[in-house]
Amino acid sequence: MPDVSALIQLGWKPYYQQQLTLEEWESATMGRVISQERGVIHVQTSEGRRSIHISKGMPAFAVGDWVVLDASGKFIRLLERLSLFSRKAAGTKVSTQLIASNIDTVFIVSSMNQDFNLNRIERYLALANEAGVEPVIILTKLDTCEDPDQYIEQINAMDRFLETVAVNSLDSDSVRKLDAWCAEGKTLAFLGSSGVGKSTLINTLLGEHVQHTSSIREDDAKGRHATTSRSIHMLPSGGLLLDTPGMRELQLAGCEQGVDETFREIGELAGQCRFKNCQHENEPGCAVRAAIESGDLDGRRLANYLKLMKEQELNAATLAEKRAKEREFGRYIHAYKKSKSGKK
Repeated sequence: MPDVSALIQLGWKPYYQQQLTLEEWESATMGRVISQERGVIHVQTSEGRRSIHISKGMPAFAVGDWVVLDASGKFIRLLERLSLFSRKAAGTKVSTQLIASNIDTVFIVSSMNQDFNLNRIERYLALANEAGVEPVIILTKLDTCEDPDQYIEQINAMDRFLETVAVNSLDSDSVRKLDAWCAEGKTLAFLGSSGVGKSTLINTLLGEHVQHTSSIREDDAKGRHATTSRSIHMLPSGGLLLDTPGMRELQLAGCEQGVDETFREIGELAGQCRFKNCQHENEPGCAVRAAIESGDLDGRRLANYLKLMKEQELNAATLAEKRAKEREFGRYIHAYKKSKSGKK
């Protein structure tokens, strides 16, 4: 029988236990992927850490995954995920990249300086909402910001129900505002562009220097990449913290529900438009345009909504096309092998 208390500290929930057979629960070992390198995943179990070489036939892994191992530490299977963050791979490669799985709360980090960008925050919110994970907006650089209220008010105007916390990442007392999301067994993920202070905040939460930090460029307040790999860290409070690299090329794919939820007021207004296929441009009877003209809806919100919706549709279509080609090639190989075997 596994050490349940140790598993709970790693974020174990009834959701995962329900997926196990009685035999697996009694004889197998459950572990969580806490870091990943090229060709290797590092798994934390109640008995210690194991390194598993990824071989052909294994599924794609994400940091945060729960896996089942046999008594010798050999991989048996991957448990169904409670949540999953993914994105279209950076660059021109047509594929999906797994970012993190089984997250309870995502801290969307933005600095209160020239790099503050509502469009970027909405992009991260769409990812969080698609994954069904609670988002919390963390505004950093409180120690250097003369008027933090102006940034908080912009977030509230965008969505008054969003949890928003302003902190000085260098001050442990200030960071204690985040304790409510750092309880034992709770898994946190960080999303945010480079230079917003994620690594500094992580070091303060952990109470030690774990992540390398980099200074920002003074000319545009943008940061340099400081974190280059994904990994899970244990917090003194008992929570688990998953750090992700800065993602300057974050793109949405198959994320329509997440975008709709992030801009839910636009969807509600669209239902009042005269035409069901209204594009919210120059059509008569457009309730969305009417709301912009009356000042009830910010034009920036609509522009970003349309941009993100088109982006996710394009990327999803591209990925679907790739999968269709892969299936077609697979059928060709199968037919070829069958024809060869028939000639024998």
